[in-house]
Amino acid sequence: MMLFTILGIDVKDESFLYGVFGTVILVFLLLDLGVFNKSAHRISTKSALYQSIFWVVISTIFGYLIYAFDKDSGGADGAFEYFSAYLTEYALSVDNIFVILLILKFFKVKEEYFHKVLFWGILGAVFFRGIFIFVGAILIHKFHWILYIFGVFLIYSGIKIYFEDDDQKIDPEKNPILKFCRKYLPITKDEMGGKFLVRVDGKLMFTPLFLVIILIETTDLIFAVDSIPAAFAITTNEFIIYTSNIFAVMGLRAMFFLLSGIIDKFYLLQKGLSVILFFIGAKMLLEMGKGYDFLPDVLTDIPPTLSFVIILVTLTLSIVFSIIIPRKAKESDELK
Repeated sequence: MMLFTILGIDVKDESFLYGVFGTVILVFLLLDLGVFNKSAHRISTKSALYQSIFWVVISTIFGYLIYAFDKDSGGADGAFEYFSAYLTEYALSVDNIFVILLILKFFKVKEEYFHKVLFWGILGAVFFRGIFIFVGAILIHKFHWILYIFGVFLIYSGIKIYFEDDDQKIDPEKNPILKFCRKYLPITKDEMGGKFLVRVDGKLMFTPLFLVIILIETTDLIFAVDSIPAAFAITTNEFIIYTSNIFAVMGLRAMFFLLSGIIDKFYLLQKGLSVILFFIGAKMLLEMGKGYDFLPDVLTDIPPTLSFVIILVTLTLSIVFSIIIPRKAKESDELK
């Protein structure tokens, strides 16, 4: 902190952390595309592990910066809100990974193209989630009652996810955007060397990989319908929501390569996520009941520290129990 003071940088200004955040994301996106992965290749499990650890460390450091420097976001409370939103989004990304894997298998995409597809998919997520959060913040500022809708929606989503079948049936062919693209866009029959757009006989044509990108982007937007309201239920600070969301998304690609072969082992994670969504939705509705005599303060004023602990413990237990309690043979066979 002394170094920043010597340099004349006001570290208590939230714009400073926005600058740190923007610089980190931009630098590593450029390094990723222009240096480390200039040519198509298969990402090894070892490399995916190192990348996953890297993004977790970077995200944790940024959480510390919020605690140490960003007094506008509440210092320690702001940091706990950041980590709560980050953990929730990171966990929800596991379901997203499962769907992405199904899409890649459906289109029979070669493994050496996985990285490129996911890179552009995540780049799109960074842009579109920013719009989602910006619009959400404006609407909540003008119509505070929308938070009630978010709370009810999260409780509904938690109950729905808890009781729905683990074996997701997803048919990309039924996706309306995919149908639209195939009807109105010229599409090649093969991947054309991993390109998204090519010129054939003087005519510009899109490749199947472009359709994969479209499907992944629409899938991410669908998942954002759950994750972004969940983040707003944790905090209404759009700075914390966006940074925690994007850091989790940035780690999504590495987590995909790390978990793609063993993701079905964590079969109880879905139950854990449903409990978290239900808790966050209920917490939001209860906190809006402040000032009413029939609700005790312990329910209407749940501290960020306790919320973080509940989310962390729920995720940890769902992963641990998934490992130590084997899935029933019938359920395992249904996933194959």
